[in-house]
Amino acid sequence: MSKDRVTAAADIESLESGMEQHLEVASQWQLIRWKFFRHKLAVVSAFVILVLYMAALFATFLSPYDPQTRTGDVYAPPQLPRFMNTADGFGLYVYGIDETLDMQTFRRTYTLDTDRTYRLQFFVHGEPHKILWVPTTLRFFGVEEGGRLYFMGTDRLGRDIFSRVMIGARISLSIGLVGVALSLILGLIIGGISGYFGGTADTVIQRIIEVLHSFPTIPLWMALGAAIPRSWPPELVYVAITVVLSLIGWTGLARVVRGRLLSLRNDDFVYAARMSGASEWRIIRRHLLPSFASHIIASVTLAIPGMILAETSLSFLGLGLQPPVVSWGTLLQASQNINAVVMAPWLMLPGALVIITVLAFNFVGDGLRDAADPYSEIGS
Repeated sequence: MSKDRVTAAADIESLESGMEQHLEVASQWQLIRWKFFRHKLAVVSAFVILVLYMAALFATFLSPYDPQTRTGDVYAPPQLPRFMNTADGFGLYVYGIDETLDMQTFRRTYTLDTDRTYRLQFFVHGEPHKILWVPTTLRFFGVEEGGRLYFMGTDRLGRDIFSRVMIGARISLSIGLVGVALSLILGLIIGGISGYFGGTADTVIQRIIEVLHSFPTIPLWMALGAAIPRSWPPELVYVAITVVLSLIGWTGLARVVRGRLLSLRNDDFVYAARMSGASEWRIIRRHLLPSFASHIIASVTLAIPGMILAETSLSFLGLGLQPPVVSWGTLLQASQNINAVVMAPWLMLPGALVIITVLAFNFVGDGLRDAADPYSEIGS
């Protein structure tokens, strides 16, 4: 028995030695990737984000209805398909829906008719739409003629909330990426000037950042959002909202870049590049910024949910995108009416998507932030 223990201990020691040698020759990006995949919650969150963006990309294909289609079922509750074994065979079915109207309160009540079942079908033809700019009538799923399927219920006009949430994801998710991309450009340029050159430029830039940080966020959003003319077309309002959020959101990234440049600008490799005749901008672009690119990626990932929340808040307050444009913020406008929420609590479901998305980005950002310093736990 003791001989087996000695052999096992030797095998473990040999394995650990091989792993240490493997780590010693690995590149920084390999170490970052290995450390990130050890963060299980971040990996799961990254998968959730990928699913959300793929769903937004193919939103029209995954939606059973057009987002503006009025089905006639006002405030119909959510209805999920269930497995049944009927005369048509085993599969996913939904029950029929019976509607009654209270003539005193004018409130509609929906009940399931278990005597009527409709089979859930995949790859069916429905209302025309476009998949990646290609016109088609093909949709991922639907129900037999006469049946109705509402995963998240309907709104006050009888429009399917699930279809509207899918379409709204395009704007709410894309505005985070586009806004952060613009903030990244501003943050890298302004933060690079502040951190590398210092002096008067650094003082002026930091005072500007402090002034921007001194304003309460929501009133500042409201003031800038209110400056956007209501007569502008939706596409122009989308661009304006993105620019507004970027003009406010660049300050955090600029400070990250400034802090890293202050710690690196006097290192030996910077002196070597300067002595070889490299220009200041080349030193910043080719030597300094790539040396902490992982930290920039982590900061950008953590900034995206802030952009999504900002657009949702502006649209919710009526200062951002306006109907008929569909975003998660405009969908949540219906929940401002407490009576509507009491009658149809499923109107709050778009907020659950916002929460899931923000949490997923935060978990991924935490994982990237930890992985951005891969040498902190080598050998642990």
